[in-house]
Amino acid sequence: MTFGPTIIRLTVTTLLLATATAAASQKTAAPPQDKTQTQAPAPAVVEEKPTPYDQRLIRLAEVLGSVHYLRNLCVKEPEDVWRRSMQQLIDKETANEEKRRERMTAAFNRGYRTFASVYTTCTQPAIVAEQRYRAEGATLASEIVARFGN
Repeated sequence: MTFGPTIIRLTVTTLLLATATAAASQKTAAPPQDKTQTQAPAPAVVEEKPTPYDQRLIRLAEVLGSVHYLRNLCVKEPEDVWRRSMQQLIDKETANEEKRRERMTAAFNRGYRTFASVYTTCTQPAIVAEQRYRAEGATLASEIVARFGN
C-alpha cells in the first residue's frame, strides 16, 4: 500500500508550520559582536528555556522517528522527508540549547528504534501503525500551533 504525496505534504506542512510559529515566538536578537578582538570569543552559553509545549514537542519528535522508520519500511524507494523535517524542527526549536537538542534527538531515535525492533518487513499492522502515527503527529502539530502559537 502506498501513501499519497498530498497526505505527506499536508502532514509535513502542518508540522513545519507548528515549529515555525513556535520558533518565531522564542527568537531573541543576538548581541552585536566586537570585531576588534584578536581571540575567538568563547561560545555563548545559552540558558535553557523550557517551553510549555516541550513535552508535546518531545512526543512529536518520537512520532516523526516512528513514521520515518515505518514509511521507509513500506515504500519502494527510501525517502528522507521525515528525518529532514525533524532536523528542521530541531534547528528551529533548540538554537543553542544543547540539552533540548539532545532530548529531541533521543526522542526521534527512540521512535525509530522502537519500530525497528518490532517490524522488519512491511505488514498490514505496520501500515496501520504508520497511518495512526502520522495522524497523531498532525494532531500534535495542530495543537501546538493552536495553543501556543501567536
